[in-house]
Amino acid sequence: MAKYKIIVNPTAGKGAAGRLIPQINEKLKNYGLGYDLVCTEHPWHAADLAQQAIVAGYETIVAVGGDGTANEVLNGIMIAKSAGLGSASMGILPVGRGNDLAYGMGIPVNLDASLATLAEGNKCWMDIGCISGGLYPQGRYFGNGVGIGFDTIVGFIAAELKLTGFAAYLVAALKTMILYYNSPLLEIQYDHQSLTQKCIMVSLMNGKRMGGGFMMAPQSKPNDGFLDLCIASHINQFQVLMLIPRFIKGTQKGHPAISFKQAAHINIQAIEGSLPVHADGETICTHGKEVTLKLLPRQIEFVTAYQESQ
Repeated sequence: MAKYKIIVNPTAGKGAAGRLIPQINEKLKNYGLGYDLVCTEHPWHAADLAQQAIVAGYETIVAVGGDGTANEVLNGIMIAKSAGLGSASMGILPVGRGNDLAYGMGIPVNLDASLATLAEGNKCWMDIGCISGGLYPQGRYFGNGVGIGFDTIVGFIAAELKLTGFAAYLVAALKTMILYYNSPLLEIQYDHQSLTQKCIMVSLMNGKRMGGGFMMAPQSKPNDGFLDLCIASHINQFQVLMLIPRFIKGTQKGHPAISFKQAAHINIQAIEGSLPVHADGETICTHGKEVTLKLLPRQIEFVTAYQESQ
């Protein structure tokens, strides 16, 4: 049977994924990869298809789409693994808006380069996170990261814009400064430590970036056994505006409002206010009160440009 199961979300990238199917087929055949390709038809379909592919014996499951499609495939692999149904490695052909999960997992965000990476077949074990709370009291897996506060609202607004890519997130960030400016009082418990303060934003990263170009945790590694926390305390709107270029460059470390932590287990409660939360760009809650995260070491082998030591 074919080795690869290619799962395409044809609506990803505002329809770009569907339009690219002939090109993907041609290049996969040129590389001589044995594969079957299927398109998703509804939300969570990619997760179901990934589980079915594992049961059928496919060795590598490839998500073709954006961060949402990749997150669903990742969840399907993890659900099948936890149920004892088997496992598979994962690849991504990133053709979505942000493509942050692919970037964080060392997969080139250029389609031709990601196809070449898939054909080369280098694999690296990666950590996977799990968040519980909001719409997912039973938990939902994530690969890249979780955002709480400002960046979550940015993602909500970006999804409504006609723009694509990083430009959508940049415009959304500017709009968020006007439409959303709230710093809830949070209690953050990380491993055996605790922090209570007002936060405009908390990013909990397994990868490096969010929003297609904001380097939330430039030093993060997706296989070091820790989530990297980037915590932004309450600042005014002008200070937020001044910080945006530093997040784009990944030079926010050292700013008095920014602190970094590392942990494998985190609990965050809103003592005052509420938590808008996303995981890999997928909504966890819009007005939550508490979320719990844990990092699971070395759960999925990704087809990646990384070397194992990274």
